[in-house]
Amino acid sequence: MVTEKNDLFETYGASQRYYYDLKDEETNHIQHYNQKEKHKGFANKIKETFKSGFLPQGYPTSVSEDYLEYQLWDTVQAFCSSITGMLATQAILKGYGVGNEKATVMAASITWMLKDGAGMIGRIMFAWLKGTQLDCDAKRWRLCADVLNDTAIFLDLLAPIFKSYFIFIACLSSITRSIVGVAGGATRAALTLHQARRNNMADVSAKDGSQETLVNLMALIASFILTPIVADRPILVWFLFILFTFFHLFANYRAVSCVVMETLNMNRLYIVMQHFIEHEAFLSPKQVNKLEPVLRRHCNFKDICIGSKLGSIIRTYKIHNSDLEEILKNERNQYIVSFDQGKVYVALRHGVDDSIILQSSIMAILLDIALRSSDINSQYLNSIRSCIDKGNPHSTFQRLKPYVEDLNVKLVKGLSANGWDLTKYHLNADEWRYQWPDKAL
Repeated sequence: MVTEKNDLFETYGASQRYYYDLKDEETNHIQHYNQKEKHKGFANKIKETFKSGFLPQGYPTSVSEDYLEYQLWDTVQAFCSSITGMLATQAILKGYGVGNEKATVMAASITWMLKDGAGMIGRIMFAWLKGTQLDCDAKRWRLCADVLNDTAIFLDLLAPIFKSYFIFIACLSSITRSIVGVAGGATRAALTLHQARRNNMADVSAKDGSQETLVNLMALIASFILTPIVADRPILVWFLFILFTFFHLFANYRAVSCVVMETLNMNRLYIVMQHFIEHEAFLSPKQVNKLEPVLRRHCNFKDICIGSKLGSIIRTYKIHNSDLEEILKNERNQYIVSFDQGKVYVALRHGVDDSIILQSSIMAILLDIALRSSDINSQYLNSIRSCIDKGNPHSTFQRLKPYVEDLNVKLVKGLSANGWDLTKYHLNADEWRYQWPDKAL
């Protein structure tokens, strides 16, 4: 905002503004604040220092619009998690024999090594089985990680109560916590990438670490106060665990619910397509994220397999081998779609790009909706239904493909106009690709 004198001014992000009075009689480069900043006191200086130390440079323009709300709820959950973690540490140390004259260092060491070993195996197994899903469904797995964290703390509190099963419960807790480490770390990276709007992922991540460290320091001070109070008071320990776990889960749910992802995953694409078919209008990322389930996957898209084995298609196509060979040789067929027993399969040609994967996903979703939703009546859905021959997936694909290719142009244009980022997708496509053997891979 320019002053009444039309002074020259410069800004430092959105936090500071300096004015230059070029009409001064004594000098032509006098620097001063605007009227509001002239009376800036010590409290405001502390505020500016805090912002520069704990918020990314250029805040708020350098981060996503949902950054502040997410970080506030994330701060609440981190504090609650630290308190319950302190309760778990007390319990697990008691289980190891701290304060017990009969306990030996050897027994405690072996228990500790078994617990750590179980956690390491769990970390490897989870990354192997679920690693590829963490990018595609970051919000749900972020919440899942915190639920598992509370489960691990619950097991830690149980362990010293059931002394005969202490090692088993401690190992189970370690496995659960190892999953938290993988899922929490990976999804935190995905969310940081979403928040960073100036290719400043490292800065956003570093400031997030500073915020979490400050919160943990505050929780540590609170733990110093609580530790002597809860000692030898199991009822109070369980009361505090239930109380802080409730706030921890609530804060986590609010945190992931406020995140507005502009990229498409299968959850969001299914919601967009379902609304488009019913209302012939596109939803914005903010509208879709309000509808996106964070506790589970969308109930329908789990029956859609993108990048499936070609064998899943062949066994449903009731055509001669020569006709199948013609389909596979035709390079215009970048993907093949089939359906069987309520599931939709998409086989992809070797070398397809993301735009083809998006188009094939759109066809699969449209086909899935048409097969499931007999009560929905719309122009687009009626056109799709007219192409479907339930007893002949091959005929359905041949008739539906030109229609979807034409519709895809309109869909991509509409999605882009409504704020969706179509430069990258998280559609959880499997890696199977087919190619006719006359071209070497």
